[in-house]
Amino acid sequence: MLAGTGKAFCAGHDLKQMTAARRNADGGAAAFKDLFDRCATFMQTVQEIPQPVIAQVHGIATAAGCQLVASCDLAVAAEGTRFGVNGVNIGLFCSTPMVALSRNIARKRAFEMLVTGEFMTADEAKNAGLINRVVPEVELTPSARALAELIAAKLGSAVKTGKNAFYQQIQMPLDQAYTYTGNVMVENMLNRDTEEGIAAFIEKRDPNWSQD
Repeated sequence: MLAGTGKAFCAGHDLKQMTAARRNADGGAAAFKDLFDRCATFMQTVQEIPQPVIAQVHGIATAAGCQLVASCDLAVAAEGTRFGVNGVNIGLFCSTPMVALSRNIARKRAFEMLVTGEFMTADEAKNAGLINRVVPEVELTPSARALAELIAAKLGSAVKTGKNAFYQQIQMPLDQAYTYTGNVMVENMLNRDTEEGIAAFIEKRDPNWSQD
């Protein structure tokens, strides 16, 4: 189980370094492309690894910081946290953060944030589906840890299977998604630990999983 932390940052988008790159012969094009390619690889890796990743957020998560929150599987935020994709305010539309954001919240709400540069409060972010929970700041780390421990107590192979299937099926048409997930469930049912979990449920006891 991993935890990502968002705090008043732009996830490595150092505007001073980006500005300095403009002095290169190509005007900075290669440096800019390398930066955004590396950022995209990281964001996709968050969803490709088998462990659920929980963002623990406080302060301001803006631009790529907001993108990171949207890319994580789950997110817990402290009261008072703000979320934004406000690059448009300085003339740089948040096109790459838009990818993750628009896959988390309603289309019109995402576009409004992108074109106005306005911030979303933690409660608004929860209602929009960007984060899962809002807690007092003193409870942030314990709440994120409790969520991680709750998931870690489940059958690891089932969580791994489920996370991969979640991101695969969400990109498919409905009929393909059902065909794909049906095959995934067959594979899951054949897992010996799943057999033990079902037997334990029927027998009203705790499962004795190998967690292989």
